[in-house]
Amino acid sequence: MNNTDNLNVKTPWIKNLGGVPAHLEYFQGSMYDKVAQIAVNYPDYIAYDFMGGKVKYKDFIRKMDECARALAAIGVKEGERVTICMPNAPQAVIMFYAINKVGAIANMVHPLSSEKEIEFYLKESASVVCITLDQFYGKFENIRGNVPLRSLILTSIKDVLSPIKRKGYYLAEGRKIKKVPANAEIVWWEKFLRDGNNYHGPYHVERKSEDPAVILYSGGTTGTTKGILLSNLNFNALSQQIIATNPMFKPGDKMLAVMPIFHGFGLGVCIHSMLASGGRCLLIPRFNPQSYAKLLKKHKPNFIAGVPTLYEALLRLKTLDGVDLSCLKGVFSGGDSLSIELKKRFDTFLKEHNTTIPVREGYGTTECVTASCLTPSHWAKEGSIGLPFPDTFYKIVKPGTEDEVAYGEEGEICLAGPTVMMEYINNPEETANTLRRHADGLTWVHTGDLGMMDEDGFIYFRQRIKRMIVTSGYNVYPSQIENVLDAHEYVHMSCVIGVPDPLKMQKVVAFVVLKPGLKVTEEEARQAILEHCSRYVAKYAMPADIQFRDDMPKTLVGKVAYRILEEEELHKYAQGA
Repeated sequence: MNNTDNLNVKTPWIKNLGGVPAHLEYFQGSMYDKVAQIAVNYPDYIAYDFMGGKVKYKDFIRKMDECARALAAIGVKEGERVTICMPNAPQAVIMFYAINKVGAIANMVHPLSSEKEIEFYLKESASVVCITLDQFYGKFENIRGNVPLRSLILTSIKDVLSPIKRKGYYLAEGRKIKKVPANAEIVWWEKFLRDGNNYHGPYHVERKSEDPAVILYSGGTTGTTKGILLSNLNFNALSQQIIATNPMFKPGDKMLAVMPIFHGFGLGVCIHSMLASGGRCLLIPRFNPQSYAKLLKKHKPNFIAGVPTLYEALLRLKTLDGVDLSCLKGVFSGGDSLSIELKKRFDTFLKEHNTTIPVREGYGTTECVTASCLTPSHWAKEGSIGLPFPDTFYKIVKPGTEDEVAYGEEGEICLAGPTVMMEYINNPEETANTLRRHADGLTWVHTGDLGMMDEDGFIYFRQRIKRMIVTSGYNVYPSQIENVLDAHEYVHMSCVIGVPDPLKMQKVVAFVVLKPGLKVTEEEARQAILEHCSRYVAKYAMPADIQFRDDMPKTLVGKVAYRILEEEELHKYAQGA
């Protein structure tokens, strides 16, 4: 990254970084190469734990190489896209680095996405291979004829468990999963790996730091789902920035990896930053507060990271009363705004459980993998999201322009640095709208978020410029849900808003005007519409409530006045309705 000495960029945060360096030298290779280097240095350190099983770095590399050979055996070539539609499980992590080793690009997809969403992700990325869990096979069976997949690899949680754990898993979960038909056009994980043993050709493609490596999904600047293409450098730089801003980290330290692998926060912070630095990932495939609390007590992790709703949920648990959490060196919050009140409450909780640190809030966008700004360990300001990472520059501009505003004045948050994405795939127009080269010579991400910077360089997030709902850390775009609702035969008009929720921060609420003359009850209509939504909308984005209206409030130009609906719901919330 360029030194700012010759750039016309204001960097008031430089003097306040404490012991954190302003500039770093970044690893010039692939993500696989970085982890392989770590495995040479720390072969007997634990790379990851999963449901009682521990895997050392030397064995992790062997598993990645085995998987890479199997990918080459089924014909995966450099630059092709391979989809991982998985929760946090060893197969997903192994496959991620194996894809990187063969020079392909990992397309990361939420396994709870609807089948239509999965179809979109596979088409948008032109994926040739996909790995998913057996329990999601039905979604792929329904769309298989519409997508360009050459191979569908199925795996099960039991594939990576000990014999005793397998039996327990089957009794608790496995027997509930619908059996995959014997004639299904799939290959099972274990057979996929065995077949690879017969392949004797090359399977390590040398890739440069600037080569594309990962596709993550986000709404971009318009709220329409976009594939974000990220490079090896984007992830490796992030991992080095994370370690630089957390000098208390030591190889062997444990991270409780609950944030999902298909999300930049989970993949970048909880997984790659640890594995590229000799850390230990405690992989959690599914979050619930009770099991998370048990893992906290059992594993005594050094770092935890999550969205505010995770910390809200932990505050409600009696099972953590009296538990010693002095093991914690870092507690990070991101993915959504951490309210000042929740931070105070959780900081008190941490102190009562023998920790010497507070929650440190960060901020970022998927267009920069994830976090690019973090509250420093030596200085926090109430309401602030912290200071930029090394080699990362922030400025606040007048919305719609490149004109920087004064300290303390609100505007659009823009950022530049080594984690900035390559492009939105298949969308040069929005890429050009979001990535802009300013007169200072840097390429800036125009985030679409409002914020301000103070004279010390601390950043403050205010709100999203665009109309977006954040529920449990996931971005939900009202226009997408409205499109699904409006497609139903009962619906004349719809409007979707986010309503405050004490657990999820926001929940999705839909307002619907039914078609005139419809002979169904509201309850019948509600059930039919929700059933329709479940086929096209991810579980986390499903409306928590559908309210029926005779008409919608309108603006002067005839648009639905969604702000009026928001104000009405906020008033109800304030009244405790």
